[in-house]
Amino acid sequence: MVGAGPFGTWGAPRRVHRPRPPRAPPCRPKFRVLCWTAVRFATGCLNDRGCRAGLRWPTSREVAVTTRTPTDATRPPDRRRFLKHAAAGAALAATPAWTRVPSRPRLNLEELSARRGFPGTEDESFWEMVKSQFPLRPGLILVNAANLCPSPYPVQEAVFGYTRDIDQDASFHNRAKFNALAAESVEALARLLGASPDEIVVTRNTSESNNTVINGLTLGAGDEVVLWDQNHPTNNVAWDVRADRWGYRVIRVATPPAPETEDELIDAFVSAFTDRTRVLAVTQISNISGVELPARRLCRIARDRGIYVHMDGAQSFGAVEVDLHAMGCDSYTGSAHKWFCGPKEAGVLYVRAERVAELWPSDVGVGWEGVIAGGGADKFGTYGQRDDAAVAGVGTTVEFHEAIGAAAIEARMRALAAGLKGAIRERIPGVKFHTSDVPGLGGGVVIAELGVDDHTEIYNRIYEEHGVAGALRRGVFPGIRLCPHMYNTMAEMEQIADALAASA
Repeated sequence: MVGAGPFGTWGAPRRVHRPRPPRAPPCRPKFRVLCWTAVRFATGCLNDRGCRAGLRWPTSREVAVTTRTPTDATRPPDRRRFLKHAAAGAALAATPAWTRVPSRPRLNLEELSARRGFPGTEDESFWEMVKSQFPLRPGLILVNAANLCPSPYPVQEAVFGYTRDIDQDASFHNRAKFNALAAESVEALARLLGASPDEIVVTRNTSESNNTVINGLTLGAGDEVVLWDQNHPTNNVAWDVRADRWGYRVIRVATPPAPETEDELIDAFVSAFTDRTRVLAVTQISNISGVELPARRLCRIARDRGIYVHMDGAQSFGAVEVDLHAMGCDSYTGSAHKWFCGPKEAGVLYVRAERVAELWPSDVGVGWEGVIAGGGADKFGTYGQRDDAAVAGVGTTVEFHEAIGAAAIEARMRALAAGLKGAIRERIPGVKFHTSDVPGLGGGVVIAELGVDDHTEIYNRIYEEHGVAGALRRGVFPGIRLCPHMYNTMAEMEQIADALAASA
């Protein structure tokens, strides 16, 4: 029986309702822009022709400009190949366009090294070329090397390439090659620092290296440790924490501000030595005053008394020429992320061969039996899984320094610091520097006190209005800390002085 009702015909065969697929909403311009912004942020390789254009790989011309060839991308990493193709810009293909630093002419390390040998290497044109190897934002004057430095393109691209290689194939088979690359990094560091490879281990930073030494020495009640009161906390407070547990005594030495002679510094330490002094722990160049200790002379005096000498090189590693065997310290530490301009979260620990057996390691991990059998400093580096790309990148950074020359880098750094102080004095007659003007007693750490109680406003203004990125210092040595390096120019030293004069 078929009838009709308020809700349609009844009694007839029922029709199954099949909902129609929803229609795509119209692509509104604002929404489209938002979508493309989000997707491009994730990929960095899309075109801009609208929603219907879809995703695409870069064109062959774009690939030639922004990335390596597919063959290179899939080939196992080799340090020499990364250096040869350093200018290829592999990382740019994965970088959103609006975050990219405008391209600069880039050289491979062989070309950079060759140009160093030309007449006029000390001219600004050479250092402009060195600066072009760093991806610095236009308008920025970065003078914060005591805290953090950028890595040059060859180092960046090596680390990025190594990282991609690991992420593409994290198998034991693929990663086996990083053992050889890590060994190359150790050999390169030993070459740069005047040490033997079996005295060097790649750590994560100066802090870790310092604490390895502090916790590794056997000390107890009745022993004394002499420190410089300008040491970094990891070579300062860390000794106090250990002393609370083991009962030795910590003695701090104060030195004159802006010393005029080496004897002023040496005498302050020697007067603190006693028959109970077991350790002298100092910093080669202070990060809070810029004072540079006469390291060789101080080490010789201490070692003649049988005192273990630990040297914190956070402000000297990568800034000045270092020959650890000639210096005569028993241990030395440094960070790759500062003046060395290397990979982030990488550092170095040197322990003199005769002292390796005396120090206990802080970490014991996989491979312990093997490193103990070897008898070298690598017993301090069994950390477990490392950032293999960063460790391998340390070797690339050494090659970058060698392409320019460690002596040339030091001379340039000292010339920039002297030029900066001179320019500031011309514009601000009452300025006070905590850094000594005596050659050999002051490194590249320049701290300018500008006659105000609080330098915060000046610190902010020189960055926000003039693009000068330094550091704010308080405490015993207040002021603005300015640390120029090889990627700075003499013209920038004048601009910094102008910025301080306008902001003070």
